[in-house]
Amino acid sequence: MTTHPHRNVIIIGSGPAGLTAAVYTARASLAPLVIEGEPSSTSDQPGGQLMLTTEVENFPGFPEGVQGPELMQRMRDQAARFGAEYLTEKATNIDFSSTPKRVWVRDDEYTADAVIVSTGARSLMLNLPDETRLIGHGVSTCATCDGFFFRGQEIVVVGGGDSAIEEASFLTKFATKVTIIHRRDKFRASKIMQERAFANPKIVVRWNSQVTRLIGDAKLTAVEVTDTVTGAVETLAVGGLFVAIGHRPNTDLFAGVLDMDETGYLVTQPGSSRTNIAGVFACGDVQDHTYRQAITAAGSGCMAAIDAERWLEAAHAGK
Repeated sequence: MTTHPHRNVIIIGSGPAGLTAAVYTARASLAPLVIEGEPSSTSDQPGGQLMLTTEVENFPGFPEGVQGPELMQRMRDQAARFGAEYLTEKATNIDFSSTPKRVWVRDDEYTADAVIVSTGARSLMLNLPDETRLIGHGVSTCATCDGFFFRGQEIVVVGGGDSAIEEASFLTKFATKVTIIHRRDKFRASKIMQERAFANPKIVVRWNSQVTRLIGDAKLTAVEVTDTVTGAVETLAVGGLFVAIGHRPNTDLFAGVLDMDETGYLVTQPGSSRTNIAGVFACGDVQDHTYRQAITAAGSGCMAAIDAERWLEAAHAGK
């Protein structure tokens, strides 16, 4: 086992939240270590979910838009300029029971007075062939992020909960037709959301159906839909597929240590990024199941950095 020099702050995760926290803590001369994740991972890769997107048009400061990976690289470079260091590995174990906090990457141990958790959340996917390849090329998990790109096209939304209907309703602002594909014969969404869908003339519902194949080379051109009752198969020509079957926060590492809600998201104290353990802070999608935007993640990363800096100042003043 290798033990490394002690740090003021360790940041676990490197999406918009983690990298913003890195910028702020680095500028505060806290020399953060960012354990940014594994490049081969589909859940906690360096740069987070934006590494899987193409054009980002709703992040302030980029009037012509910016590629997701480019935005993350710029954030990474900015934090590095102020002294942030990066470890392109995945945290494998933690011990927050005392100070200093301990984080392991396999057999290597890292310690810090404060830890910022920004491991994000991942969209649940259909696990179909070509799905990963077509993300950003017709397949999306965020209507708010990508809906504009599908203006004048027919779109499919997969799901049956509030999120799916909310996505479908939003997409009718751009699409000529939105087909909701749901594997059951009724929605699990709230009544008011169902009524909203049924009342929208642009929304069509396909009950007892599943998307079983994605069609397209450079981009999605059609989906194959299978009736779960009859087995009948139909091909729908569409420009986009939005998967809205839920999200899963990347919190397995913190099970039994940090407080979580019933769906696994980290719980922070109201108006702050503080968790139930002093000196441990959470930001970004790992604690946000409402907004899930790059800009809100970045804002919460700023909060976590400021909270951590103030906590460190108070802790050191008390010694």
